[in-house]
Amino acid sequence: MRRAVIAFTAFLGGLIFLLAVPAHADPADCQGLRGTLKLQGQPVNGAKISVTTEGGQPVQEVTSNAQGTWDVQVKDPGKYKVTLDPSSLPANSEVRGGSNVRTPTVYEGNCSTVLFALQPKAAPGAAPEDTGQSTFWEQAAQLTFEGVNLGLIIALGALGLSLIYGTTGLTNFAHGELITLGAVIAYAFNVGFGLQLIPAAIIAIIVSGALGYGQDRLFWGQLRKRGTGTIAMMIISIGVAILLRNLIQFFFGAQTDSYTDYNTQAGIEIGPISAAPKNLWAIGIELAVLIVVGIALMKTRTGKAARAVADNPALAASSGINVDRIIRIIWASGSAIAALAGIMLGLSQSLKFTMGQDILLLIFAGVTLGGLGTAFGALVGSLVVGIFIQVSTLWVPPELKSVGALAVLIIVLLFRPQGILGRRERIG
Repeated sequence: MRRAVIAFTAFLGGLIFLLAVPAHADPADCQGLRGTLKLQGQPVNGAKISVTTEGGQPVQEVTSNAQGTWDVQVKDPGKYKVTLDPSSLPANSEVRGGSNVRTPTVYEGNCSTVLFALQPKAAPGAAPEDTGQSTFWEQAAQLTFEGVNLGLIIALGALGLSLIYGTTGLTNFAHGELITLGAVIAYAFNVGFGLQLIPAAIIAIIVSGALGYGQDRLFWGQLRKRGTGTIAMMIISIGVAILLRNLIQFFFGAQTDSYTDYNTQAGIEIGPISAAPKNLWAIGIELAVLIVVGIALMKTRTGKAARAVADNPALAASSGINVDRIIRIIWASGSAIAALAGIMLGLSQSLKFTMGQDILLLIFAGVTLGGLGTAFGALVGSLVVGIFIQVSTLWVPPELKSVGALAVLIIVLLFRPQGILGRRERIG
């Protein structure tokens, strides 16, 4: 068995070396500008975007596709001017903040994402003295709703990460790729095999759970038996993340895509909030899963055993608990929940091979803010991160919205290092 683990580790390292380079070998595939236009969660098709150099030389004019995405490749790195044509937007929409010009910088071999936050136009005929105030509170309500949706998606990802950390002590940097994997498997069944998204999502969750179980049984569990330290395993997880990300890119591609179902839905007006039905269903499903998992951890025998393993694995084993079996169940559950998070993220935004990597930092922020190893802490911390990210765009540019969430994380941890619901650890 020891030889098998060594051979598998060497094979893993070889694949990382072979696959990491081709993913970024061709700058023509990734040097440019891109973005996604959405209004209340729905893609905006046919919006015109023009790109010029900093000196005003025309580069290219494109329109957003049915998924609301657009892409412009440039030959030379440098600063560019991106202009969104307001007349090409839907009649009831406008750019938040009023500025339809962005000046991003393209670095060699990289794509820069350009964000234009869209919002519904203020109702005509409103009294001038009340327009600013009502518009502000309507925007705040809409952004809070969007923040709750994003926070619950982050919470799903954070829940699996927190459970794995609580029972094994492993900070799994490959958790973002588990999120992407779930979304891509659902995409394969939905688009490739023509299944409706709901059964495709169920199959993807089951497959991802089985892969998580097998991952611990065949790899992580063997490393634990060999006495591999948590720092070494954390570093290995970075290699696993690179491997999975490149494999996903190889099979899925570098493009941005969407599911075939629930792309365009009319918004439902709920007071000052406008939401697509899929977003309401998504929030309900996410809340239900989080509540069920929380109750299962508190009330079921497996949940109590998992909490015992998290508190003291040696004492749990001496009490007759099969520690390895519990950890594998946690890995399967955490991978399945991560897959659900990926599916919800793909439904809310769009699919790309880096989607898990893009949200991983926010997941770590949610877990750390709520308290490492605690399920309900992951929920609370993720909601704080999600809401703050969205609402902060009332005052800061959308490009900087994640910075504020990380600032909140730093401030909270300065006064409460164990997180909101975490427990202090006694030293000595």
